[in-house]
Amino acid sequence: MALGSGLNQAPVLDNDMSKQNHILEDVNKCVIALQEKDVDGLDRTAGAIRGRAARVIHVVTSEMDNYEPGVYTEKVLEATKLLSNTVMPRFTEQVEAAVEALSSDPAQPMDENEFIDASRLVYDGIRDIRKAVLMIRTPEELDDSDFETEDFDVRSRTSVQTEDDQLIAGQSARAIMAQLPQEQKAKIAEQVASFQEEKSKLDAEVSKWDDSGNDIIVLAKQMCMIMMEMTDFTRGKGPLKNTSDVISAAKKIAEAGSRMDKLGRTIADHCPDSACKQDLLAYLQRIALYCHQLNICSKVKAEVQNLGGELVVSGVDSAMSLIQAAKNLMNAVVQTVKASYVASTKYQKSQGMASLNLPAVSWKMKAPEKKPLVKREKQDETQTKIKRASQKKHVNPVQALSEFKAMDSI
Repeated sequence: MALGSGLNQAPVLDNDMSKQNHILEDVNKCVIALQEKDVDGLDRTAGAIRGRAARVIHVVTSEMDNYEPGVYTEKVLEATKLLSNTVMPRFTEQVEAAVEALSSDPAQPMDENEFIDASRLVYDGIRDIRKAVLMIRTPEELDDSDFETEDFDVRSRTSVQTEDDQLIAGQSARAIMAQLPQEQKAKIAEQVASFQEEKSKLDAEVSKWDDSGNDIIVLAKQMCMIMMEMTDFTRGKGPLKNTSDVISAAKKIAEAGSRMDKLGRTIADHCPDSACKQDLLAYLQRIALYCHQLNICSKVKAEVQNLGGELVVSGVDSAMSLIQAAKNLMNAVVQTVKASYVASTKYQKSQGMASLNLPAVSWKMKAPEKKPLVKREKQDETQTKIKRASQKKHVNPVQALSEFKAMDSI
């Protein structure tokens, strides 16, 4: 069948390609369920992911029968085959292993990174199929919302929406988030308030230390600042304008987390106390986990529709998941800073920090702010005192002396 003869199937295919965003939300729910050791939630959400992926594979494969075989159809079928034969079996294997492990012994520690990687591949697989499908569209069939470009400096004169960078009716993704209904804004505000509590704990912890000789404190402050920008984005504020900015911010956090992990493991390797060492390594593993989760959540694509003059935005649940991931990471950073300090105090005195070759981590209490020994009077206060002195009633010395004598005679 000719390329143009499949046009009538395009809306159906578009609807199923939109499952990419739903799978992203489900992937994040899966990771959270695994962390919370929620076996039923993990199994149920993983089943939803498998169902959505199977639907996409079936619809896309059937749609390719409407087109003449060629290099483009081969590429689509290749992406579909990869998802079907490689990615989904690996994801299913990880889910079954996680469910079995949690069911037999919930307290048993698990390597969550393998599960996260398998989940991420599912999302990437759906995305790759979507990109391959869009390549075979005719200009008449390709909507503005489907157009994707790697050059973010080039903008169409019309309103466009891309996966990585959004401009809808001339508005950035940040501006769109600012126009959410009040009910949805309230939900996000509640999550942000919870995030702020964790931020206060981090601020209290890092403010105690001098960061001039401690890269762990420097990295903690950097990660905190970037996470604040990401949560501000969900409220339609801050310097991050589009999804591509959020993704870039997540990468920066991951890089900082990797550097903190390296420093923390160096401290753990030299810690003679096994309990302190294990605590620190556990918190470092949490940082790696939540950096992965934050990276997944950062790829949320807010879809906007105008229904009867009312702006309807999807992806709010994913925005809340982004804040939750930032909160979890913030907590892990706080615990890592504390554990790093405790582990550092366990070094044998004979070794000393210098012999351990750890010049980047020096724990020194931050000096208190300098305050003047004598409080300087403000200019306006001095003028007020002078003015009051000039307004005092002048008393004749002879009169004052006579009053004193009168009192003495009494």
